Amino acid sequence: MKTNRKIRGISLLLACMMIFSCMSCAFGEEKDAHSITMKTYPFYLGSSLDDMLNQEFPLYFVDGVADLPYADVRDWAELLCFINTDISEDSGYDLSIEYKDKAVTLERENGYTLNFDFANGKLVFEDYDAFMHNSNDTALIDLVSESSTDDAGNALLVWRNKADSFDRYGDVMTVDLASCGIPMVIKDENYLVPLQTMDDFTLLPSMYSVIFNGQALFLVNDEVFFDYNEGGYTEVAWKYYDAPAGERSNELAEYSYNELCLALDTFYGLKEAHDIDSFRKVFWQIGYDEVLSGNSALDADNALKSFIDYYLDDLHSGFNEYSALAGMNSISDSTGTANRKFDAHSDIYRKARDAAYPDGWLQYEEVGNTAYITFDSFSSRYYAPAYYAAKEENNQLDDTVAQIIDAHARITREGSPVENVVLDLSNNTGGAVDAAVVVLSWFLGDATFSVKNMATGALSSAVYRADINLDGVFDEKDTVADKNLYCLVSPVSFSCGNLIPAALKSSQKVTLIGRTTGGGSCVVQPMTTAYGTVFQISSAMRMSFLKNGSFYDIDQGVDPDYYIDHISNYYNRAALTDFINGLF
Repeated sequence: MKTNRKIRGISLLLACMMIFSCMSCAFGEEKDAHSITMKTYPFYLGSSLDDMLNQEFPLYFVDGVADLPYADVRDWAELLCFINTDISEDSGYDLSIEYKDKAVTLERENGYTLNFDFANGKLVFEDYDAFMHNSNDTALIDLVSESSTDDAGNALLVWRNKADSFDRYGDVMTVDLASCGIPMVIKDENYLVPLQTMDDFTLLPSMYSVIFNGQALFLVNDEVFFDYNEGGYTEVAWKYYDAPAGERSNELAEYSYNELCLALDTFYGLKEAHDIDSFRKVFWQIGYDEVLSGNSALDADNALKSFIDYYLDDLHSGFNEYSALAGMNSISDSTGTANRKFDAHSDIYRKARDAAYPDGWLQYEEVGNTAYITFDSFSSRYYAPAYYAAKEENNQLDDTVAQIIDAHARITREGSPVENVVLDLSNNTGGAVDAAVVVLSWFLGDATFSVKNMATGALSSAVYRADINLDGVFDEKDTVADKNLYCLVSPVSFSCGNLIPAALKSSQKVTLIGRTTGGGSCVVQPMTTAYGTVFQISSAMRMSFLKNGSFYDIDQGVDPDYYIDHISNYYNRAALTDFINGLF
C-alpha cells in the first residue's frame, strides 16, 4: 500500500501526525532497537519574538541523545511548503509525498522528485536544480527575485526574456549519507533524518536555514540575528543565546563534523581553485579534524572561523555568529591574506576619493559631456511597485535601482549634453543581483546572467530587461546604449562589482578603465552547523560570462581596456573626461 497526499500549509502538521497512527501498514514492521522520543518546540520565523509559527514544531530524538534532533520527512515537507509559499512567496510551490517500502518520495508540482532511500542511506534528487526551482522563474537557475506584475499580469520593472534564455540540466544527484556516517532512522510510523541534513540539502537555496538551541527553533538568514540599521542584535538573537552554553554530546560532535564535511564537499563552489578533494582530508591535513569533531562547541566554532578566515579566505566566505552552545562571543576581525589585501586596496581608493571630494562624493555628476554614476554596492530595497509609486510622487528612494532610474531621467532629459556615460564601480564591493540586473540592462538593453551549478553541472543563461523609464514598456527607451559607455574598475570591484564589468567587457560595447577587478564569482550561500553556528560560503552557483557558447569563470577578475597608473586620476573627473573624449 502507498499513500500519495498533497501537502499544503503548516496547519496540517498536527493532523499529519495523527494520520500516521492509521498508516503503519504502509511501512511494514521495523525490528530495530531504536528508542524514539518526540517533543514539540516554538519556532521563530523572523527577527521579532512575535513572528512565530502558529504551532510548535515536532522534533525527534533517537536513543536518548537529547542534543541531536531529527525531523520526520512529512513534518519537514510541511515546513518546506510553508517557507516557500508564505515566506518566499512562491504561490505555485507544492509537494506531494509517497511512501513505499523503506523509501519516501517528495514530488514537486513540476514533476521532479527527491527520494529518501532509507534502505541504502541515500538522498536521490532526480534533478536538484529543478526540484529547488522557484515556480515563478523562467530559467532553471534564476537568481533574480523580482517577479512583480501589474493587475493584468504584465511584468513590472524586470521582464524575463524566456525566448532568449536557455538551460542545460544537470546530472542526477545522489547524496550518500550512509558512507558519511549520517544516520537515517525508521521507527514505526516515523521516517527520520537529522535536522541539519534536511536543512542543508532541501532548504539552503531559499537562503534560509533552521537552527536549534535546545529550547526553540529559529529560521535565520543574514538579517534575522543582526539589525544593521540599529547596529545591534535583534530580540530573536537574544532569545537564541538565552539557552545555556555547554559541550556537545559525543553523538552530536561526530554527526556535526560528518555533516559539515558533506555539506562543504557538496556546496562549496571553489573546491577546484583551492585544490580541495574533500574537506575531511583538508581538515586532517591542517590538524583541525579533532577539534571540529570534539565536545567543545566553542573550540569547534573557533576552529571553523579560523579555517574560513585563513584557509578559504575568498571574501565571500565568512563566520557570522557563534552557536548557542558556544555562547554569544565577540567575533574577532582576524583575516587571511586575501582579505587583508582587499581591505588595504579599499582604504587606498576611499582615501583617494575623499581627497578629491572633501565635501562628499556625488552619486550623479556631469562634467561637460560626460555623466558619472557612482555607487559602492548594489542595493535593491523595494519591490517593483514602490519605484513606480515614487515616480508618481516625485520621491527619490535610496537604493541603486532608484539611483539608476534618476540618472536615466537626467541623462535623457531634453537638451541634455551627455554623450558619455561612466559607471564608477571603483569602490563597489557587490550586493544584490536584482540591482545588478537593472544596471546591466540599463547599459546594454538585454542583461544576460549565466550561471553554472558546480554541484550538479547544470548551466543556465537567463536574459532580462528593465523598465528604467517606468513607462510600463520594455524597449530601447530604457537604455543608454546609444551613448559612449565606460566603466571604472579597480581591485575593490568585487562580486557583483566584478560581474557587471565582466558582462560589459564581453559585450564589446563598453570600455573598461582602471585596474583589474577583485574577482568573486560565486553567489554567497548562508550555512549553519548542526549545533547552531551561522556562517557563509562561496556557493556552488558560479556566475560566468558567456562567449562563443561557453561559460567562463570570472573569479580571477577582469582586465581593463585602459589602465590608470595613478589612483588619484580615478577621481579627477575633468582630466578623466578629457581622456575619454580623446579616445578614438
